[in-house]
Formats: sequence, C-alpha cells, structure tokens
Amino acid sequence: MGGTIEVLVPGGQANPGPPLGPELGPTPVDVQAVVSEINDQTAAFDGTEVPVTVTYDDDGSFEIDVGVPPTAALVKDELGFETGSGRPQAEFVADMSIDQLVTVAEQKLPDLLAYDTRGAAKEVAGTCVSLGVTIEGEDARTFKQRVEDGEFDDQLSAA
Repeated sequence: MGGTIEVLVPGGQANPGPPLGPELGPTPVDVQAVVSEINDQTAAFDGTEVPVTVTYDDDGSFEIDVGVPPTAALVKDELGFETGSGRPQAEFVADMSIDQLVTVAEQKLPDLLAYDTRGAAKEVAGTCVSLGVTIEGEDARTFKQRVEDGEFDDQLSAA
C-alpha cells in the first residue's frame, strides 16, 4: 500500500532535508533518487517554489508530478523583485517586456484555462495588474486591448 506526498520545493534545489526527507524517510523509496529526479524536472524554475507530488508504491517505485508555480511567483522571478506594489494602480514595481510575458505565459499555459499563448498572455497580464507591473512601459490594464488591436501579433503567434 503506497502513498502520496505533496510538498513545495525550490526549483532545481530540492535536497534530502525538510520538507522532503522527513516525509520520504519512512517510505520504501530511495530518497536521493527522488530528490535527483525532482531537481531534474524542476530545474527550469530555478529557486522558485514549485508544487511537487510524489506517489510511491510498496516496492520502492515512485512517480513525480511537478506542478507549475503561481503566476505571481513566475512574474516576480522573471523580473527579479520580491514583493508587488502596495498600491498597484498608482505605484509600479517593474516593467515587463513582451518577450518576458510570453516566457511566463508559456510556462503557465498548461495550468490556465487559455487555449493558446495569446490567451495565456492576457491572463498573465491580469496578474501584472495586481502586482503593479507595467507591460512594455504601459499600464497592464491596457494590454488586453493592445493584443486585440494586433499590436503583439508577431510575438504571440510565433509562440
């Protein structure tokens, strides 16, 4: 009778210590093998907290399911800031390029309701509004209309 363990680990930086070690210690799995596989699968999220589910069986076999970090965490990581604006409508903490937006949208696309990168980019822009992040030097609230007007067709259709 196996089990399931759900933890948050820093992408590419999991180790046998907490939170993984204490959870995996009593199980029949090779803890170092689990840690190594998690690090391989989460390397792209370098340091960002990533939800991971480890499902194991009594024979020591295991499967790892890596989730996608929250959109806000991806935006913060991409732009290199710690906290959003306390007044996101008036004070902006960073400016995101369309290329950075596409990067985050592609990372988050599997977890979103959007069908394509264009839709995912609009959802990421919504998160930018609440964080106080501008897009291409303008308020993120105007991004949706700019996309509808075709301003970013080259970047969003190539993605």
